[in-house]
Amino acid sequence: MKIFFLRIWAVCRRFRRRARQHEHHLQYASQVEALMRHANPFASWDDRANWMMDVAEWVRREPRVSLMEGSEWRGVKHQRTRFLLDWLDSHRDMRRVVQATLQKTLREAVGPELFSATGLPREPAFFGELCERIIKLVLPKPPAQMDLSALFTAMFPEPADADWLLGLDHKTLSRFWKLAADDTIAHGYRQQIDEALIYLVTMIVSVGISPAFRQRLQSSLPLQATPFMALRRELEKYLMTANAQDDTALRSVRMLLAVCQAQTDRIYAHLDKYGVSVGLVYHIERMRSQLTRMARLMDLRAAVPHTAQRAGQVQALLVDLITAHHHRSSVRALAGRSFSLLARKMVERNADHGEKYIARDRAEYRAILKAACGGGVITTLTVLVKLAMSGAGLARFFEGLFASLNYAASFLTISAIGGVLATKQPAVTAPALASKMGALDTVDGLRSLLSEIAWLLRSQAAAVLGNLTAVIPTMLVVSLAVMMLSGAPLMHADKAHASLRDLSVIGGTPLFAAFTGVLLWVASLIAGFADNWFALRRLREALAHHRRMVHALGRVRAERWAEWLERHFADITGNVSLAVLLGMTPVVAQFFGLPLDVRHVTLATGTLTAAASSLGWNVFSSPEFWLALAGIAAIGLLNVGVAFGCALTLALQAREVPARVRRVVLRAVLRRFTASPRSFLFPEKYEAAVEATPPAVPPLPVEEIKQSKWKG
Repeated sequence: MKIFFLRIWAVCRRFRRRARQHEHHLQYASQVEALMRHANPFASWDDRANWMMDVAEWVRREPRVSLMEGSEWRGVKHQRTRFLLDWLDSHRDMRRVVQATLQKTLREAVGPELFSATGLPREPAFFGELCERIIKLVLPKPPAQMDLSALFTAMFPEPADADWLLGLDHKTLSRFWKLAADDTIAHGYRQQIDEALIYLVTMIVSVGISPAFRQRLQSSLPLQATPFMALRRELEKYLMTANAQDDTALRSVRMLLAVCQAQTDRIYAHLDKYGVSVGLVYHIERMRSQLTRMARLMDLRAAVPHTAQRAGQVQALLVDLITAHHHRSSVRALAGRSFSLLARKMVERNADHGEKYIARDRAEYRAILKAACGGGVITTLTVLVKLAMSGAGLARFFEGLFASLNYAASFLTISAIGGVLATKQPAVTAPALASKMGALDTVDGLRSLLSEIAWLLRSQAAAVLGNLTAVIPTMLVVSLAVMMLSGAPLMHADKAHASLRDLSVIGGTPLFAAFTGVLLWVASLIAGFADNWFALRRLREALAHHRRMVHALGRVRAERWAEWLERHFADITGNVSLAVLLGMTPVVAQFFGLPLDVRHVTLATGTLTAAASSLGWNVFSSPEFWLALAGIAAIGLLNVGVAFGCALTLALQAREVPARVRRVVLRAVLRRFTASPRSFLFPEKYEAAVEATPPAVPPLPVEEIKQSKWKG
């Protein structure tokens, strides 16, 4: 009995489904008839193009609100497509009108632009392409007469159209081809494909034989022997043959396409090693896209006519055109492709320089602490000069200018004596941490990463502790010496109270401290960019062989000086840029009416010490002192946290570390911090023993990392 009712239920469902399909067919019939009556082969080009766009809109139209999924809607679109063809087959008179309209439109359309430029970068430079994309997003497009590329992109305005077109079977595609084209149209489009191939290979050769490319490849190779020139010769030979299926010529062209792709890989490797140029990356990306398009057109041209292979190649080409067109309209995609290699280069540079700021044992911890003490002593002098300039009554611009010079002299001196300034390390040590996230498929790899995180945070604590340990007593000694020599405190009472209020945790201090962390990260980016620029311009070789420099210093000294500048150019640029950012950013912000200021933990601690020593012992009973002391703690945490967070985020994105891996690492860090918080602040007594037997922590979720799609 149960089986009987189930059969009845299945029959009822089938009946309802057929009833709905019949209802849809009746609705489709009225809509298709209304659309097909607008077909007119004697209408103008714009009217015929608008009619074709209306037909495409009817096929892909979806309601704004629907419970159906994307795959179900693709099935509905395929159903509409087949119904349209069936309706035309059953209405022969209307089919002849529609066929004449389509064939006349396609016969008059100009096609090389569709095959050679749709979805490909057109401008000769990066910023020109960027401006063109922004303008296209803002301004409306002008009408294009008889342009097949404009008609094609207007008929498929959504990226989802590629999935719909890819899902069509070969039988439906063949029916469309018989409706819209004939052998004459096919021959015309074959000629346009040949023209597109000639255009693409000309663009590739013009860039491939340019000095910017040749000097990064085999510059001694004769021009005619380069693979780009050989590709043009073999392509012309292939296009001149009467037989499109000439295997020898076709294999030669395809082999040279692969060789040219390999040449772009070699240039990428050269850029990755010697420095990245955004303009050159844009040219490489454009050439790779053009080579891919040529390979697609060659496959279509070599396919046997009137076969499933030809239909499949046409379908693949159309899908590629739709996808490339919508990808090309994205400004974010262009910037991402062009700047990704530069970002990774700067990240790797910071990672290399950040290794020396990580304390992995007690000896390295003491070394960082000692270097930070030296940096704290120099910072005391910086604070004194800053206090002297603030009381000189200078104009705001000159006050910021002299503050920048003061900071630059201080930072360069600290770097010259091998000192360490707190909060500068997070921006360069975070990329070093991100570089260790490539071996997370085992428990040992994850434990090694957790140890690296503990060492890194310990290094930040050592730098801050060393700076504060040195700047506080040094400032107290200077304040006492000034009071004994002059009989007056280092700061007037009103100025001291104002300094304490400026450092109070209640107010803008946390915001200014976070903003300073961003400036510290920006300075590290500038240093990485400068290092890349130095390598890209090959300044070490240029300076070592400069005639006047060699004549003045001698060849050996000139080479030694060039090598020294190569090693320290990034540090010098980073220190100077940080000084300018700390000194001039508040001036520029106030010019625009923004009440922004900077708060650096070491400089702020020196100012607090000077103000407290000037006010005497009574300052400890004042609430503003304790609020300022809490502000110092907030400044230190925000300086380190924001700079480290910004640098780590950029490093993870540049190395394409999945978000799931980041969450797993964060949970593992919290577990280890709960089990052994002291290891994140101070070195263990027996570092080797601790690393051999790590503290007991809950099982680490390494399986989650294995399941994630690792790219780096």
